[in-house]
Amino acid sequence: MQTFIKKVTDESVFEAVNILNNGGVVGMPTETVYGLAAVGTDSEAVKRIYEVKGRPSDNPLIAHVHKDYDLEKLVFVEQDYVYKLIKEFMPGPLTLVMKSKGVVCKEAVCGGSTLAVRMPSHEGCQKLLRAIDKPLVAPSANLSKHTSPVTAEHVYNDLNGKIPLILDGGKCTGGIESTVLDVTGKVPRILRAGLVTREMIIELVGNCEIAEHKEGDKVKSPGVKYTHYKPNCKTIMFSEEQLDLAKKCYEESIKSGETPYFMCSDRVKNLLNDGVNVLNLGKSAEEMAANLYDKLLEGEKKADIIIAISLPDEKGVNMGIMNRMRKSCG
Repeated sequence: MQTFIKKVTDESVFEAVNILNNGGVVGMPTETVYGLAAVGTDSEAVKRIYEVKGRPSDNPLIAHVHKDYDLEKLVFVEQDYVYKLIKEFMPGPLTLVMKSKGVVCKEAVCGGSTLAVRMPSHEGCQKLLRAIDKPLVAPSANLSKHTSPVTAEHVYNDLNGKIPLILDGGKCTGGIESTVLDVTGKVPRILRAGLVTREMIIELVGNCEIAEHKEGDKVKSPGVKYTHYKPNCKTIMFSEEQLDLAKKCYEESIKSGETPYFMCSDRVKNLLNDGVNVLNLGKSAEEMAANLYDKLLEGEKKADIIIAISLPDEKGVNMGIMNRMRKSCG
Protein backbone atom coordinates (compact mmCIF):
# COMPACT_ATOMS: atom_id res chain seq x y z
CA MET A 1 0.00 0.00 0.00
CA GLN A 2 1.24 3.47 -0.87
CA THR A 3 0.78 6.16 1.77
CA PHE A 4 0.10 9.75 0.72
CA ILE A 5 0.38 12.92 2.80
CA LYS A 6 -2.06 15.60 1.63
CA LYS A 7 -2.81 19.03 3.03
CA VAL A 8 -6.33 19.42 4.41
CA THR A 9 -8.45 20.66 1.50
CA ASP A 10 -11.97 20.01 0.26
CA GLU A 11 -10.54 17.43 -2.14
CA SER A 12 -8.39 15.56 0.41
CA VAL A 13 -11.23 15.54 2.95
CA PHE A 14 -13.56 14.11 0.29
CA GLU A 15 -10.97 11.39 -0.37
CA ALA A 16 -10.64 10.66 3.36
CA VAL A 17 -14.42 10.38 3.77
CA ASN A 18 -14.56 7.85 0.92
CA ILE A 19 -11.81 5.78 2.51
CA LEU A 20 -13.50 5.88 5.92
CA ASN A 21 -16.95 5.06 4.55
CA ASN A 22 -15.46 2.03 2.81
CA GLY A 23 -13.97 0.58 5.99
CA GLY A 24 -10.54 2.17 5.78
CA VAL A 25 -8.42 4.14 8.23
CA VAL A 26 -6.70 7.50 7.77
CA GLY A 27 -4.33 9.73 9.70
CA MET A 28 -5.97 12.96 10.86
CA PRO A 29 -4.70 16.04 12.68
CA THR A 30 -6.05 17.26 16.00
CA GLU A 31 -4.85 20.06 18.28
CA THR A 32 -3.25 17.49 20.63
CA VAL A 33 -1.62 14.73 18.54
CA TYR A 34 -2.35 13.10 15.18
CA GLY A 35 -5.00 10.37 15.29
CA LEU A 36 -5.53 7.14 13.37
CA ALA A 37 -9.22 7.34 12.50
CA ALA A 38 -11.93 4.84 11.55
CA VAL A 39 -15.72 5.03 11.62
CA GLY A 40 -16.68 4.08 15.15
CA THR A 41 -19.75 2.08 14.13
CA ASP A 42 -17.75 -0.18 11.78
CA SER A 43 -16.36 -3.14 13.73
CA GLU A 44 -14.02 -4.32 10.97
CA ALA A 45 -12.58 -0.84 10.46
CA VAL A 46 -11.98 -0.47 14.19
CA LYS A 47 -10.21 -3.84 14.26
CA ARG A 48 -8.00 -2.46 11.49
CA ILE A 49 -6.83 0.33 13.82
CA TYR A 50 -5.64 -2.23 16.37
CA GLU A 51 -3.95 -4.25 13.63
CA VAL A 52 -2.14 -1.26 12.08
CA LYS A 53 -0.86 0.03 15.42
CA GLY A 54 -0.15 -3.34 17.05
CA ARG A 55 -2.34 -2.05 19.89
CA PRO A 56 -3.54 -4.34 22.71
CA SER A 57 -7.19 -5.22 22.15
CA ASP A 58 -8.19 -4.24 25.71
CA ASN A 59 -7.07 -0.61 25.30
CA PRO A 60 -10.20 1.46 24.44
CA LEU A 61 -10.48 4.25 21.86
CA ILE A 62 -11.87 7.80 21.96
CA ALA A 63 -14.75 8.81 19.70
CA HIS A 64 -14.27 12.18 17.96
CA VAL A 65 -17.21 14.28 16.75
CA HIS A 66 -17.69 17.76 15.30
CA LYS A 67 -18.73 20.68 17.48
CA ASP A 68 -22.40 20.61 16.44
CA TYR A 69 -22.80 16.87 16.93
CA ASP A 70 -25.32 15.81 19.56
CA LEU A 71 -23.28 13.83 22.10
CA GLU A 72 -26.46 12.35 23.52
CA LYS A 73 -26.79 10.25 20.38
CA LEU A 74 -23.82 8.30 21.70
CA VAL A 75 -23.89 8.56 25.51
CA PHE A 76 -26.10 9.15 28.52
CA VAL A 77 -25.39 12.47 30.26
CA GLU A 78 -26.20 11.58 33.86
CA GLN A 79 -24.62 14.50 35.76
CA ASP A 80 -25.67 18.15 35.43
CA TYR A 81 -22.08 19.41 35.75
CA VAL A 82 -21.26 17.72 32.43
CA TYR A 83 -23.12 20.45 30.55
CA LYS A 84 -20.88 23.08 32.16
CA LEU A 85 -17.78 21.17 31.06
CA ILE A 86 -19.08 20.85 27.50
CA LYS A 87 -19.90 24.56 27.30
CA GLU A 88 -16.53 25.65 28.72
CA PHE A 89 -14.03 23.21 27.23
CA MET A 90 -15.52 21.69 24.08
CA PRO A 91 -14.34 21.84 21.36
CA GLY A 92 -10.92 21.44 22.95
CA PRO A 93 -8.47 18.99 24.51
CA LEU A 94 -10.99 17.39 26.90
CA THR A 95 -12.39 13.86 26.65
CA LEU A 96 -15.44 12.87 28.67
CA VAL A 97 -16.13 9.27 29.69
CA MET A 98 -19.86 8.57 29.95
CA LYS A 99 -22.21 5.59 29.83
CA SER A 100 -22.42 4.37 26.23
CA LYS A 101 -25.67 3.96 24.30
CA GLY A 102 -24.00 1.22 22.24
CA VAL A 103 -23.87 3.16 18.97
CA VAL A 104 -20.07 2.97 18.81
CA CYS A 105 -19.07 -0.67 18.35
CA LYS A 106 -17.97 -2.93 21.18
CA GLU A 107 -14.45 -3.28 19.72
CA ALA A 108 -13.82 0.43 20.28
CA VAL A 109 -14.87 0.29 23.95
CA CYS A 110 -13.29 -3.14 24.50
CA GLY A 111 -16.62 -4.56 25.61
CA GLY A 112 -17.07 -1.94 28.33
CA SER A 113 -20.20 0.02 29.22
CA THR A 114 -18.64 3.49 28.86
CA LEU A 115 -17.51 5.56 25.89
CA ALA A 116 -14.87 8.29 25.80
CA VAL A 117 -15.87 11.20 23.54
CA ARG A 118 -14.35 14.51 22.53
CA MET A 119 -14.64 17.39 20.08
CA PRO A 120 -11.22 18.43 18.72
CA SER A 121 -10.73 22.16 18.18
CA HIS A 122 -8.38 21.71 15.19
CA GLU A 123 -10.21 23.20 12.19
CA GLY A 124 -8.85 20.62 9.77
CA CYS A 125 -10.15 17.85 11.99
CA GLN A 126 -13.48 19.63 12.35
CA LYS A 127 -13.67 19.85 8.55
CA LEU A 128 -13.31 16.07 8.28
CA LEU A 129 -15.73 15.37 11.13
CA ARG A 130 -18.37 17.68 9.66
CA ALA A 131 -17.97 16.10 6.23
CA ILE A 132 -18.47 12.54 7.48
CA ASP A 133 -20.92 13.41 10.29
CA LYS A 134 -20.18 10.15 12.12
CA PRO A 135 -18.14 9.41 15.25
CA LEU A 136 -14.54 8.65 14.31
CA VAL A 137 -12.64 6.60 16.86
CA ALA A 138 -8.95 7.35 16.89
CA PRO A 139 -5.92 6.61 19.04
CA SER A 140 -2.62 8.33 18.29
CA ALA A 141 -1.40 7.60 14.74
CA ASN A 142 1.79 5.74 15.61
CA LEU A 143 2.98 2.23 16.32
CA SER A 144 1.86 1.10 19.75
CA LYS A 145 4.12 2.27 22.62
CA HIS A 146 6.13 4.62 20.37
CA THR A 147 6.17 8.39 20.90
CA SER A 148 2.95 10.04 19.77
CA PRO A 149 3.09 11.99 16.46
CA VAL A 150 2.63 15.75 16.29
CA THR A 151 3.30 16.20 12.55
CA ALA A 152 2.13 14.36 9.45
CA GLU A 153 5.74 13.34 8.84
CA HIS A 154 5.86 11.64 12.24
CA VAL A 155 2.80 9.60 11.24
CA TYR A 156 4.40 8.70 7.92
CA ASN A 157 7.59 7.52 9.62
CA ASP A 158 5.62 4.96 11.66
CA LEU A 159 2.77 3.99 9.33
CA ASN A 160 4.12 4.32 5.79
CA GLY A 161 2.72 1.42 3.76
CA LYS A 162 0.09 0.61 6.39
CA ILE A 163 -2.52 3.32 5.67
CA PRO A 164 -3.52 5.07 2.41
CA LEU A 165 -3.80 8.70 3.50
CA ILE A 166 -2.55 11.17 6.11
CA LEU A 167 -4.29 14.54 6.25
CA ASP A 168 -1.65 17.17 6.98
CA GLY A 169 -2.94 19.89 9.30
CA GLY A 170 0.45 21.22 10.39
CA LYS A 171 2.20 20.73 13.72
CA CYS A 172 -0.13 20.08 16.63
CA THR A 173 -0.29 23.05 18.97
CA GLY A 174 -1.24 21.16 22.14
CA GLY A 175 1.37 18.46 21.91
CA ILE A 176 0.08 15.98 24.50
CA GLU A 177 -3.10 13.94 24.45
CA SER A 178 -6.39 15.28 25.81
CA THR A 179 -7.37 15.25 29.46
CA VAL A 180 -9.66 12.26 30.01
CA LEU A 181 -12.36 12.87 32.62
CA ASP A 182 -14.69 10.21 34.01
CA VAL A 183 -18.03 11.98 34.49
CA THR A 184 -20.15 8.96 35.39
CA GLY A 185 -20.13 9.84 39.11
CA LYS A 186 -21.15 12.80 41.25
CA VAL A 187 -17.55 14.08 41.21
CA PRO A 188 -15.50 14.14 37.97
CA ARG A 189 -12.31 12.04 38.05
CA ILE A 190 -9.21 12.60 35.92
CA LEU A 191 -8.19 9.34 34.26
CA ARG A 192 -5.44 10.94 32.17
CA ALA A 193 -4.00 14.41 32.79
CA GLY A 194 -3.69 16.90 29.95
CA LEU A 195 -4.10 20.54 28.97
CA VAL A 196 -7.47 20.95 30.70
CA THR A 197 -6.20 20.88 34.26
CA ARG A 198 -7.63 19.78 37.57
CA GLU A 199 -7.51 23.39 38.73
CA MET A 200 -9.62 24.52 35.74
CA ILE A 201 -12.19 21.81 36.39
CA ILE A 202 -12.44 22.59 40.11
CA GLU A 203 -12.94 26.27 39.37
CA LEU A 204 -15.81 25.42 37.04
CA VAL A 205 -17.65 22.60 38.83
CA GLY A 206 -16.33 22.77 42.41
CA ASN A 207 -14.49 19.47 42.75
CA CYS A 208 -12.32 17.03 40.81
CA GLU A 209 -10.63 13.81 41.85
CA ILE A 210 -7.62 12.05 40.36
CA ALA A 211 -8.18 8.37 39.66
CA GLU A 212 -5.87 5.76 41.10
CA HIS A 213 -5.44 3.02 38.52
CA LYS A 214 -5.20 -0.37 40.18
CA GLU A 215 -4.42 -3.75 38.71
CA GLY A 216 -7.61 -5.50 37.67
CA ASP A 217 -9.59 -2.27 37.16
CA LYS A 218 -11.73 -2.08 34.02
CA VAL A 219 -9.92 0.32 31.69
CA LYS A 220 -12.08 3.32 30.72
CA SER A 221 -9.39 5.43 29.09
CA PRO A 222 -6.42 5.00 26.78
CA GLY A 223 -2.98 5.86 28.10
CA VAL A 224 -3.30 4.38 31.60
CA LYS A 225 -2.44 0.69 31.35
CA TYR A 226 0.62 0.14 29.17
CA THR A 227 4.04 1.62 28.52
CA HIS A 228 3.60 4.55 26.15
CA TYR A 229 5.38 7.34 24.31
CA LYS A 230 8.83 5.65 24.22
CA PRO A 231 11.40 6.93 21.71
CA ASN A 232 13.63 4.43 19.92
CA CYS A 233 16.69 5.17 22.02
CA LYS A 234 17.73 4.74 25.64
CA THR A 235 16.18 7.13 28.16
CA ILE A 236 16.66 8.02 31.79
CA MET A 237 15.07 10.67 34.00
CA PHE A 238 16.44 12.70 36.91
CA SER A 239 14.82 15.30 39.13
CA GLU A 240 16.21 18.84 39.24
CA GLU A 241 17.68 18.01 42.66
CA GLN A 242 19.65 15.25 40.93
CA LEU A 243 21.12 17.55 38.29
CA ASP A 244 24.70 16.76 39.36
CA LEU A 245 23.97 13.05 38.89
CA ALA A 246 22.45 13.80 35.49
CA LYS A 247 25.61 15.69 34.47
CA LYS A 248 27.72 12.73 35.61
CA CYS A 249 25.54 10.39 33.54
CA TYR A 250 26.08 12.67 30.53
CA GLU A 251 29.86 12.65 31.01
CA GLU A 252 29.98 8.86 31.43
CA SER A 253 27.93 8.46 28.25
CA ILE A 254 30.43 10.61 26.35
CA LYS A 255 33.33 8.54 27.70
CA SER A 256 31.66 5.32 26.54
CA GLY A 257 31.42 6.67 22.99
CA GLU A 258 27.70 7.49 23.07
CA THR A 259 25.93 10.67 22.03
CA PRO A 260 23.84 11.89 24.98
CA TYR A 261 21.26 14.69 24.97
CA PHE A 262 19.66 16.45 27.89
CA MET A 263 15.92 17.08 27.53
CA CYS A 264 14.80 19.83 29.87
CA SER A 265 13.12 23.19 30.36
CA ASP A 266 14.77 26.38 29.19
CA ARG A 267 15.44 27.29 32.83
CA VAL A 268 17.38 24.06 33.48
CA LYS A 269 19.22 24.44 30.18
CA ASN A 270 20.76 27.63 31.59
CA LEU A 271 22.16 25.59 34.50
CA LEU A 272 24.06 23.26 32.17
CA ASN A 273 27.56 23.70 30.81
CA ASP A 274 28.02 25.47 27.50
CA GLY A 275 28.33 23.16 24.53
CA VAL A 276 26.32 20.22 25.85
CA ASN A 277 23.62 18.67 23.66
CA VAL A 278 20.16 19.86 24.69
CA LEU A 279 16.59 19.20 23.57
CA ASN A 280 15.06 22.41 24.89
CA LEU A 281 11.38 21.97 25.78
CA GLY A 282 10.83 25.71 26.27
CA LYS A 283 9.79 28.10 29.03
CA SER A 284 6.07 27.85 29.84
CA ALA A 285 4.19 24.67 30.66
CA GLU A 286 2.10 25.05 27.50
CA GLU A 287 5.23 25.44 25.37
CA MET A 288 6.84 22.39 26.98
CA ALA A 289 3.70 20.31 26.40
CA ALA A 290 3.63 21.38 22.74
CA ASN A 291 7.30 20.44 22.29
CA LEU A 292 7.59 17.23 24.34
CA TYR A 293 6.86 14.59 21.69
CA ASP A 294 8.56 16.60 18.96
CA LYS A 295 11.76 16.71 21.03
CA LEU A 296 11.54 13.01 21.93
CA LEU A 297 11.25 12.16 18.23
CA GLU A 298 14.07 14.55 17.37
CA GLY A 299 16.13 12.97 20.13
CA GLU A 300 15.73 9.41 18.89
CA LYS A 301 17.33 10.51 15.59
CA LYS A 302 20.27 12.29 17.25
CA ALA A 303 20.92 10.64 20.59
CA ASP A 304 22.01 7.28 21.92
CA ILE A 305 20.49 8.28 25.25
CA ILE A 306 18.07 11.04 26.29
CA ILE A 307 18.66 12.33 29.82
CA ALA A 308 15.38 13.92 30.86
CA ILE A 309 15.13 16.39 33.74
CA SER A 310 11.71 16.33 35.40
CA LEU A 311 9.69 19.44 36.20
CA PRO A 312 9.80 20.91 39.74
CA ASP A 313 6.08 20.37 40.45
CA GLU A 314 2.95 18.77 39.01
CA LYS A 315 0.60 21.72 39.16
CA GLY A 316 -1.63 22.56 36.21
CA VAL A 317 -0.38 21.41 32.81
CA ASN A 318 2.79 20.07 34.45
CA MET A 319 0.77 17.07 35.67
CA GLY A 320 0.11 15.98 32.08
CA ILE A 321 3.70 16.63 31.01
CA MET A 322 5.09 14.60 33.90
CA ASN A 323 2.67 11.76 33.20
CA ARG A 324 4.11 11.50 29.68
CA MET A 325 7.72 12.00 30.79
CA ARG A 326 7.48 9.15 33.30
CA LYS A 327 6.03 6.80 30.71
CA SER A 328 8.57 7.77 28.04
CA CYS A 329 11.73 8.30 30.11
CA GLY A 330 11.12 7.09 33.67
